[in-house]
Amino acid sequence: MHPPARMSPGTAAGHPDAVIVGGGLAGLVTAWRAAQRGLRTTVVDPEPGGGAARVAAGMLAAVTELHYGEETLLGLNLVSAGRYPAFAAELAEAAGQDLGYRRCGTLAVALDADDRAHLRELHALQRRCGLDSEWLTGRECRKLEPMLAPGVRGGLRVDGDHQIDPRRLATALLTACERAGVAFVRERAERLTVADGRATGVELADGTPLPAGQVVLAAGSFSGLLAGVPEHVRPPVRPVKGQVLRLRIPAAYGPFLSRTVRAVVRGGPLYLVPRENGDLVVGATSEELGWDTTVTAGGVYELLRDAHELVPGITELPLTETIAGLRPGSPDNAPLLGPSALPGLLMATGHFRNGVLLTPVTGDVMAHALTTGELPEEARPFTPLRFGPTTAAAPSSAPTRAALQEQTA
Repeated sequence: MHPPARMSPGTAAGHPDAVIVGGGLAGLVTAWRAAQRGLRTTVVDPEPGGGAARVAAGMLAAVTELHYGEETLLGLNLVSAGRYPAFAAELAEAAGQDLGYRRCGTLAVALDADDRAHLRELHALQRRCGLDSEWLTGRECRKLEPMLAPGVRGGLRVDGDHQIDPRRLATALLTACERAGVAFVRERAERLTVADGRATGVELADGTPLPAGQVVLAAGSFSGLLAGVPEHVRPPVRPVKGQVLRLRIPAAYGPFLSRTVRAVVRGGPLYLVPRENGDLVVGATSEELGWDTTVTAGGVYELLRDAHELVPGITELPLTETIAGLRPGSPDNAPLLGPSALPGLLMATGHFRNGVLLTPVTGDVMAHALTTGELPEEARPFTPLRFGPTTAAAPSSAPTRAALQEQTA
């Protein structure tokens, strides 16, 4: 049972209790969960369901995504991963759509001695954190995945790291929101409106005001660009470019990869994510280039070169898509969740590498914050208040407002 929704201060009859700026995964799941708790909710986005979800690979990799210094984030990732089976089942039923959720597990492998040593250190860190991962020899890795290169030196088998199709996830959330009564304004939010020291809604690009009891800033890497947000409140979120390829595994090939395969090749992370529909997602670059989303020959070459070194047969597959997107990075690589320093303004942004994985917990946390004004215990380390007013904000080379509209569409 959810607690009853509370009327937000300043909410007038006919106005939404909450306006969500941004219709990506974070915004949609916030809107869906808020509507389930009885809040009148509106999502403002020119093209909801788009954004970074169209580029993401959909790895639910709390264990294999562990990085040194991110043990606190690991806790939130594990909470969300634990909620995924029930969340996926509920959403699939609510939307009447398949999400492409697969419990196929992940295999992280090493191709040379240096990468093997790095993977051994990662395994030791995982074990210290109480995580379930199994060290395999190169031969054992190739027995699990015969398409791997003969030179694989060892790997980690993590059966608890699953995957989902982010595009299907976004589509299902959009449908579930519509069925739950969420309203959509397919326009761009131009400015946050503030009165008497409190966020009171947004102004659309055409000047139309949209008053609301509370505002949630969930615009991904563009969250720092909304006009009207006071400087001391502006989220320190930046864009991190990622280029991704999609290939097609012809039915005649039979089984190609049975699970997600990850590796570090020449010091750069690489992943191959096989979908049930025959797609194979290969990614991803990580580039600090502002709001550039150009697919480059160099990016495509590097991904194919490294993927070929890992799985030689990959170069025989048809290349069906090249795409680039923007991850919303934060100073500590962790999300900003919950109330900001400005009353009435909440944030659900900065998810960086873990936006898809954190979708279930983001929805739960934000709905709780919207209805109670507080953060649940698992989200308290990720309050936007942890960044003071001197924290660096988004890069100064911000796009024009027209460019923002084009990029977020």
